[in-house]
Amino acid sequence: MDDTGVRYSTGISGLDHVLHGGFIPGRSYMVSGQPGTGKTILGLHFLLEDPENSLYVAFEEREKDILANAAALGFDLSDITILDLSPDSESFQSRTHYDVFEPPDVEDDITEHVVRAVEETEPNRVFVDPLTQLRYFAPDDYQFRTEVAGFMSFLKDSEATIVFSTQPMPNMPDADLEFICDGSIELGYATKGRTLTVTKFRGSGFQGGTHTMRITETGIDVFPELVPTVRSRDFEAVAMSTGLSEMDSLLAGGIERGTVTVISGPSGVGKTTTGSQLMSAAAERGERSVIYMFEESTDTFVHRSEAIGIPVKKMQAKGTLEIVEVEPLAVSSDEFAHMVRQEVEEKGAKLVMIDGISGYRLSIRGDDDDLVRELHALCRYLRGMGVTSLLIDDVATVTGDFQPTSERISYLGDNILFLRYLEVNGEINRAMGVLKMRTSDFERTLREFEIRSDGLHLGGPLTGLRGVLTGTPEFVEDSGE
Repeated sequence: MDDTGVRYSTGISGLDHVLHGGFIPGRSYMVSGQPGTGKTILGLHFLLEDPENSLYVAFEEREKDILANAAALGFDLSDITILDLSPDSESFQSRTHYDVFEPPDVEDDITEHVVRAVEETEPNRVFVDPLTQLRYFAPDDYQFRTEVAGFMSFLKDSEATIVFSTQPMPNMPDADLEFICDGSIELGYATKGRTLTVTKFRGSGFQGGTHTMRITETGIDVFPELVPTVRSRDFEAVAMSTGLSEMDSLLAGGIERGTVTVISGPSGVGKTTTGSQLMSAAAERGERSVIYMFEESTDTFVHRSEAIGIPVKKMQAKGTLEIVEVEPLAVSSDEFAHMVRQEVEEKGAKLVMIDGISGYRLSIRGDDDDLVRELHALCRYLRGMGVTSLLIDDVATVTGDFQPTSERISYLGDNILFLRYLEVNGEINRAMGVLKMRTSDFERTLREFEIRSDGLHLGGPLTGLRGVLTGTPEFVEDSGE
């Protein structure tokens, strides 16, 4: 396989990424899918990369409709040669019907139009839309395949790169057309939204999997599935201070760079505030953080943080903090991973916080196995890039049996920092502890903590109590407390 040669961009950056750079010049590619999946738009993206040397062969839509639909997306097709061979084009106004391959005079008429257009334009790129429209006018499948093969061979002999669309029907599948093309792209729908899958790509590797696709007001965006590597960037795995000496003691010096920390606890216990403290410490080091808000508005987060002395507005102004509200039902997991990659690779984020896991799960639109798989890929990518990750995890229990995390994500965390409500002498208090640190030892005791107007405060180890994890601790006799 040759992945180093010249490529023709598809006009869609995410698809170019999937195809390791784009289409190989001089070859043919099939784009299949049901009506409305975006086949024609993909073809237009391809042609608009070199409009003056492109030919659009339209077998279904009239030219005026093509131009109108393209204009709605902001596409200017004025430099593209459009060969209108639709049933009611001027070439066939005098006929009540036409047959592409039979009788011979109609076949010759179609051939003449195509040959003339190719000779006049000498195109580098050709888009045929849709090729399966010709099937309706062929006397049988054998004749259809034979003539289509000859048609495509003629276009390839002109050294053009060809993209043709197909529209499979229940009684007329298009699998038989894959033999004449060098690559095949399937557009469709799935639980997570519109999808794009490459099923064949001769002469090159490509990224497999089912990728998310979105049709916007400006065309198509493709969001490749995240394929993490073990290590993508060199970094120094050092412990980073939390900005609080007591929390540093609890964590044996801080959180190591490039690790994943799950901050778990019941609702309202202070998980997001703890994460905000870690982002504030990163800002003090001059590092950029980004928080993805799946469950809370930016205004609420900013107000709460400023109220306890965490200067998020100042951090935003300096560019050390980015706050991104995410509507989980509107963004797929692939789109979210793309957002994270942009922050990490283009803007240099060193700390990423996902608040919270239950909201992120909605964007997966799947079961627990899907959640774990997607989070695993994202966390592995962030580790490889030397980015410190914070996962805010809401557990259901307030008191009673201890639940470290939800959704079977314990194994994803290099560190698990848990927060707990406890009742002491009729008062509700909070405790913080560490359940796991893969890269170092940690303090085995729990510490009481408070959220005050001047920030988060941790007390000394709770050595005089037992049963703290149940939420109803008891004083230890002869403890001196």
